[in-house]
Amino acid sequence: MTPHHLACDLGAESGRVMLGTLADRVLTVEEIHRFPNTPVRRDNHLQWDIPALFDGLKAGLKKAAARRLPVASISTDSWGVDYILLDVNGSILPPTFHYRDSRTVEGVKSAFARTDWRTIFAETGIQFMALNTIYQLAAEEPERLAQAHQLLNIGDGFNYLLSGIARAEQSLASTTQLYNPRSKAWSKSLIQTLDLPLRLFPPIVPSGTRLGPLRVEIARETGLSGIEIIATCSHDTGAAVAAVPASGDDWAYLSSGTWSLMGVERAEPIMTDASRDLGFTNEIGYGGTVRFLKNIIGLWLVQECRRRWAIAGRDYDYETLTRLAAASPSFVSLINPADPRFVSPDDMPQNIEAFCRETNQAVPANPGAFVRCILESLALFYRHTLQQIEEILGRKIQRLHVVGGGSKNRLLNQFIANALNLPVIAGPAEASATGNVLVQAIASGRLLSLAAAREVVRNSTAIEIISPQSTGPWQTAYGCLVKLLSNRP
Repeated sequence: MTPHHLACDLGAESGRVMLGTLADRVLTVEEIHRFPNTPVRRDNHLQWDIPALFDGLKAGLKKAAARRLPVASISTDSWGVDYILLDVNGSILPPTFHYRDSRTVEGVKSAFARTDWRTIFAETGIQFMALNTIYQLAAEEPERLAQAHQLLNIGDGFNYLLSGIARAEQSLASTTQLYNPRSKAWSKSLIQTLDLPLRLFPPIVPSGTRLGPLRVEIARETGLSGIEIIATCSHDTGAAVAAVPASGDDWAYLSSGTWSLMGVERAEPIMTDASRDLGFTNEIGYGGTVRFLKNIIGLWLVQECRRRWAIAGRDYDYETLTRLAAASPSFVSLINPADPRFVSPDDMPQNIEAFCRETNQAVPANPGAFVRCILESLALFYRHTLQQIEEILGRKIQRLHVVGGGSKNRLLNQFIANALNLPVIAGPAEASATGNVLVQAIASGRLLSLAAAREVVRNSTAIEIISPQSTGPWQTAYGCLVKLLSNRP
């Protein structure tokens, strides 16, 4: 019988349990359970509800068991930077803080009182973002860290809850800004400088490490047996990039979702002054590859606008918002997606209005105009980012692979092709889950390499190639965006 693999894909809005079936070099991925991921605010701090998320995962395992299929393994992937603390007995120490919690401001101050930004980048190659694990840990109360025995980032934490084995998978460890991509180990110098307990940091393992069997009590509760836990690429972007259906080396990728992650795959990190000053990062991918990329705010902008409109009684689905955007006039106003005001969960439409007024632009008149402004601004910002990548690499990129949920947004993908004047290859949409399953297949010996896995994606996915159109107006609009990035109205 054909063995199956389960992927738990944890995202900012929801978690999903996906069933992956690999047969005759074709992969099918099916969602069998979805559960909400709703942050909570307690004691004036934004937090993740880890028990609720784990209950959602177990509900998915029960549904998988009910199908009576031979399930070989499961792995969890998640967003980066956030972490679970475990006490000496292996129990979770609440709370599990959200990366958008305001405490990170104090964490940055605390970290920079002990060291400087140049030193941190030289040791880790990770771009500065106040939400990074290093600054979150610098914001922790010493008493809580004294209670903690071990730290696990979210995806690894769920693999631990399933297996009882605490390991830090390489791709997820690299998001902490406490990992050295040259030595491929925790940065002991930064850990010591910040006076963090070394015991917190578990052994680092490569992508595709087999951890062990499902814990007996969970097997009994869910009805699954004989299932193995594998640490694939525990970082969702690492898993998504593993599923890019590319060949050769003249391509870049855009993992398009709540966040946009744009970059290239390399053998070695680029830890130059230019990459540091331009805000690039060196995260680890499958096989120890380096994902040289920039973290860019993504469809979070649309998600937050939609949330605020729903609160006001105007509840639009994403398809409707995209249709309204397509019908709206082009290039009425643009925003700088990197402006800090757009990061926090606040009143996003109001923040966009304020940016437009401050830069002497027309304020979007309706939801369609807001979404068009966002999508056009993102596409132009991707062009700006790709040009920086090309300057650092010293060569041209010939095509852009767009994967993840945003790859289903045909309007945005056309905007990207127009702005970059390059073909956009869209798909797969379920990139993180697909990569998760494929790395499980490699770990179990069913696929021989990453190249073989990407061939499976090409065999399995309806890939759409989008050619640029009407690029002239986009060239003019790009000049306007560059002025905004320079803080000039």
